[in-house]
Amino acid sequence: MLSRRFCASIAPVAAVWLAPLLPSSAGAQGVVLPATPAVIDSTDPVALMVSQLELGRYKATIKGLTQFGDRRQGTKRNRDAVDWIEAQLKSYGCTNTERITYEYNPPAPTPRPAAAAGAPANRPPANPVAAGGGRARGIRTRTGVNNDSLRQTDPRLRALNAEPSTPGMRQEVYCTKVGTTRPDEMYIVGGHMDGIGWGEAANDDASGSAIVMELARIFADPRVQTERSVRFVLWNNEETGLNGARAYVDQRAKLQGIEEPKGSGKYPEPKWLGMIQHDMMMFDHGMPKADGSIPKDQRPEADVNIEFQSNSKMAAKSAELAWLLHGANAKYATDHPAQVGPHMTNTDSGPFQDLIASVSLRENERGTQVGSGWDPHWHQPTDLFITFSDADFRLGLNAAQTTLGAVAKLVGATVKK
Repeated sequence: MLSRRFCASIAPVAAVWLAPLLPSSAGAQGVVLPATPAVIDSTDPVALMVSQLELGRYKATIKGLTQFGDRRQGTKRNRDAVDWIEAQLKSYGCTNTERITYEYNPPAPTPRPAAAAGAPANRPPANPVAAGGGRARGIRTRTGVNNDSLRQTDPRLRALNAEPSTPGMRQEVYCTKVGTTRPDEMYIVGGHMDGIGWGEAANDDASGSAIVMELARIFADPRVQTERSVRFVLWNNEETGLNGARAYVDQRAKLQGIEEPKGSGKYPEPKWLGMIQHDMMMFDHGMPKADGSIPKDQRPEADVNIEFQSNSKMAAKSAELAWLLHGANAKYATDHPAQVGPHMTNTDSGPFQDLIASVSLRENERGTQVGSGWDPHWHQPTDLFITFSDADFRLGLNAAQTTLGAVAKLVGATVKK
């Protein structure tokens, strides 16, 4: 690592040749933000790539997704969002943007069992085993999905989200950075673009989708070259049971590593080496208080949760990938540390977990914390862009730095001068 004094002395030189590679420093709301950290190790291509991530661009991408409301699957607003994502990826230089098409026909709803006589109406059971494993502890508060349009007080947004979902064809977008020496091997980076709850799905999961899109933008630059391939996927139908990710696995798993056409050196579906998912990235305000309320501000010790599933067939490889991301966070994230947990669940890496190394990055532990009400905006009308502060957005940016640092190392990324 170069000294601070030396790095500061060469920063102007690095800025000259990197200037076309770096984004505009104008923030999403007109605030001028620094495009790069004050000190960059210009000998490290990964550090140069990570330096392209900036708060303003991350916020602007989230804001762009929220223009389509909650983007519920099976609606025009969802299809419009898919079109917008594809246009954005192409504008970054992702010329090989493609779509997965599949059918989704929801099963008939099953009636909920009636509550036991005398049971408390709003108190969750004590210390249940959370989905994916782990045991919930501490103060918990009720969670659920808002299906009441009148709880959305903004009439414009209420009207935008009014169209109901209908069965039928669904699509999701992906693009690929093709490796130069190992195009037949690939890491997958994902986030889901659909949401529910009559809000804007800003955190769940525009915050994760924006990470995927920002990484796609950086890797798309022709001066960035990789040995292995990396694919950026914006899943659909996550909220209905990971159906978009399942459709991808069903359609593409059997095509891995097959050269097409034979002798061309092209691999439409390279062999999967690992899958990294991003799902709810911004809100780590801590445990509910005794009255069930949530602290107003991001907690100073907020961290990026990296989860793998300890009872999956690929648990050992997944844990290895999780700890590699943890190391990248320590080296490249500017503000927030990471922690590794063994209870990945209810996210689009699930369909991959018995096939390849699979992890999920998120704001809190999915089963034991999000499931215990640590995020009051989850699936609610308050999941809006304006709900979140720059401190919240910055946690998501640190997750982006974490993944970019890890993936760039994994695929052997370099930056040509």
